[in-house]
Parts: sequence; structure tokens; C-alpha cells
Amino acid sequence: MADPLLAGIDLGAGSLKVSVIRADGSLVAEASEAVQTASRHPGWSEQDPHDWWAAACKAVPRVLALTGRPAADIAAIAFSAGAHTQVLTDAGGQVIRPAILWNDQRSHAEVAALRKEADARILEIGANRANATWTLPQMLWLRNHEPEAHARVRRLYLAKDWLRAQFTGTWETDTIDALGTLMLDAKSGRWSEELCGMIGWPLDTLPPIVAPTAVVGRVTAEAARATGLAEGTPVVCGTSDTAAETYGAGMVREGLGVVKLATAATVSVLSPAPRPDFELINYYHVVPDHWYVITATNSCASAHKWLRDTFFRREGEDGRAAFDAMDRMAAAVRPGAEGLFFHPYLNGERSPYWDPLLRADFVGAGFNHGPGHFVRALYEGVAYSLRDCRDVLRAKGLSFATARLTGGGSTSALWRQIVADVLDVEVELPAVADASFGAALLAGVGIGIYADERAAAQVVRIVSRATPDPARAAVYDRGFPIYRDIQAALAPLNHRIHDFVKGGVAHG
Repeated sequence: MADPLLAGIDLGAGSLKVSVIRADGSLVAEASEAVQTASRHPGWSEQDPHDWWAAACKAVPRVLALTGRPAADIAAIAFSAGAHTQVLTDAGGQVIRPAILWNDQRSHAEVAALRKEADARILEIGANRANATWTLPQMLWLRNHEPEAHARVRRLYLAKDWLRAQFTGTWETDTIDALGTLMLDAKSGRWSEELCGMIGWPLDTLPPIVAPTAVVGRVTAEAARATGLAEGTPVVCGTSDTAAETYGAGMVREGLGVVKLATAATVSVLSPAPRPDFELINYYHVVPDHWYVITATNSCASAHKWLRDTFFRREGEDGRAAFDAMDRMAAAVRPGAEGLFFHPYLNGERSPYWDPLLRADFVGAGFNHGPGHFVRALYEGVAYSLRDCRDVLRAKGLSFATARLTGGGSTSALWRQIVADVLDVEVELPAVADASFGAALLAGVGIGIYADERAAAQVVRIVSRATPDPARAAVYDRGFPIYRDIQAALAPLNHRIHDFVKGGVAHG
């Protein structure tokens, strides 16, 4: 094929996105379709996997039409999705219950139990600490609260793997997503009998493990009819969304960080070895024999969307137009938002507090504050939270002078500049660096279009840079300790609020 096309499908928390690229990394077309998240109880976050397949059956034909090329020109396709999110099927292959997402906080009691019984041992085996975001405590919750569903499980899929199975009919996962279950022995790369034994999970329900770039099957005739892809198109396994994003941003050398401004926000750095630590998240990297180390904040673009939909978007107004108006309002406000602070803990928090009971807040409001102050405070609050994350890495000897931004939040030039000023690092924006782009690159590695993982990353192109301004950085240097002190002061009250809400309202 003279000009082969590569496709990547990413399942995000709010939408499924398909990207088609050329071998030189240029974007040919993209399309997305919304997926809905349900929260049946406070702290819960679930999706119906069948909605993912329905979204794919809409987005894939749309992107194929946009390419203006025959479906047979798609040389390969690969997948990504949020880590930890599992799909459970029974003996008949039917989905047992909605998928519990990575940002679900229901398993905090199970986390406490696992930490009490085997905190250090779990870290030693799995290279990570038990937290509510991981599959291990989520499946312990399932055993404790839905024993009938637990007993029916015959196969566990990770989110991208279940979606990919609708295209190929096969069952496997990649090394990175496997590690994200906290059921894997990080040293051997095999499922851990000891970790699974802690929650009574049968090993035979866990999938075979392959490399992210492995060709695992081909598009079936049934999937071809449903999506418009050519039957027989090679399908590459793919990996978790953050792994795909950091790779798509070109993080294949040390000293370069990646900051993701997506539903959640993460700060990632490349490391030649894992850094098992109670404050860090460790994953294998797409680049062989390397790891990437993460710190993360639970709410980022999701907080931005919440603010828009709750206070700024008029009925019938285009969502993008509302975001643009918010951006203009925030740009008119001085750095520091005149003393208005925001903590983005709308769904608990990960780094560095690891506390699912933390709650979001705006602190310091006065009559002088208008709508733009609240938007700017949100941008700054997320950036302060990223600084919290970055400082954890820095304390462990992992640092970077340049950060590449990914995720939907990176489309805001103002937010990019605030991140540069708060972190006091140069920020680079790749032309395309989302997970679907990274997945498409993996598809190219899998079928040999690129010589290896590093060669594929050479097609990443930088289109914008933001350099920190010393005066603004000085403002944020003074604001950050206040941000931290507010968090410390309110944390006990957050726990009391949780108990208050949990207690409900007395009737009578």
C-alpha cells in the first residue's frame, strides 16, 4: 500500500474517539461519540459496555467517510481506554453488570482492609499501593457486596480489551493494562496467585497477556458489517489511555514530562526502573524495558465541564462556545483570581493525599468576585493540584524541565500558560497527542510500518510552546502554600461532611 492509514480507537470517560493518521503522523480524520456515565450512589461511576460498542459502530463509519478513502486502506487498528476498568462476563459470554470505572470511589473500605492486612506486600508484588481506583479492591467490593455476580464471573476483560473483542472475538490484554489491575506480579509479568488469593479471585478468569504492539486478530465479517471496516483488517492489542497518550506525546526519553489535562489530570515521567512507593503509580511503558511513573489528580476537564454545565451554559448553547466564553472571562482576571482558591476534589483525590473523601471547594469569595474569577480559580486550582503531583515526583528524584500537554484541557491557551506559570516549566503542545493517536502509532509498530516504538515517536510534531512568566510564577509561588494550607484545614471537615451526608436526613 503506497499510503497506508492507521487507526486508533480510544474509549474515554465521556466519549469514544477514533483517529486515522498517515505513517508520517499527520491526522487524516477523527470522529467521536458520547458515552454516558451513571452514578447510582455518591462516589460511584459506571458505564454499560454495550454503549461503547454502539458508540464505535457510529464513530468508525463516520471517520471512514471523512477520510475519503476505501476502508481497505486502513492497514491496522489498535485500542486504548482508561486503566482499571473491568468488564465481567459469564459462562455464556454475557456482561454481568455495568463496568466499574477507574474513578469510582466505592471500594474505600476494601482499600482500608487490604492496607491493614498486606499494604507493604501488595506494593512489593504489584509495584503499586492499593487504592480505590485499582481493580483489586474493586473486585473485593464485588465479592463483599454482590456475591452472586462475583460467583458468575468466567472472564474478566479490561475496557479496551472487551471493546476490541467485539472486533476480533479474541480474549487477551497487554502488559500495561494487566499491571493496572493490581493483580499482576510486576517482576515476572505474570498474574499473581498471591494477590488474587487476597480477594478470592480465580486466576483462570484473567486473560492471556501480550505486548501492546502484538497483532491479536483481524476484523471479523460481523464487525466489518457493523463498522464499515474491511474484513480481515489487522487488529493490534493497544494499551491503557495514559500509556498511549504519553507515547503519542513522544515521551521516549528521560527528562521530558507529560501533563494530561483530561477527565482526570496526570503528571508522568519516564524511568528506566519502577519506583515502588506509597505515593507513586508505576506502569510498564510502551518503550521496552522502561517504566513511566505517575502522580494524578482525579478531576480536571471533568471539573471544567461541571462548572460550565452547572453555572455557565445556557440551554441550547453549544458546549464549545460556552467554554470559549469562560476562557475569555478568565483571561480578564489577574493571576491569583484576587484570592479565590479552588480545590478540584469533586470525586475525592489521588496524589498526594489518596483520600476518597476529600471534597471540592471555592474558598475566599467576596463581592469583588465575578464569573471570570471562578473560572480562573478553577484553572489555577487544577494547576496547583498538578504542582502537588509534580512535587511528589521531584521529592523522589524524578523531574523534568519540559512538559508536553495532552487531553482536552490543553486546547485552552490560557490554561496551558497557567500550567507553565504554576509549574514553572516550559510547556509544549503536540499537534496531535491524544490516546487515539498513540494507539494508531502502536498499530503501525505492530504491523511493521515503524521499525520500533522509538521510531514511531519521531513523527510527533510540536505546534505551540508556553514559557513561564517570572512575575506570574512569583504570584503562584505565594499562592501555592495557601492552597496547601486550605486543603489541610478542610480535610477533617470533608470527612465530617461525608459522615453527615451518609447519615441522611431524619424524618418525622
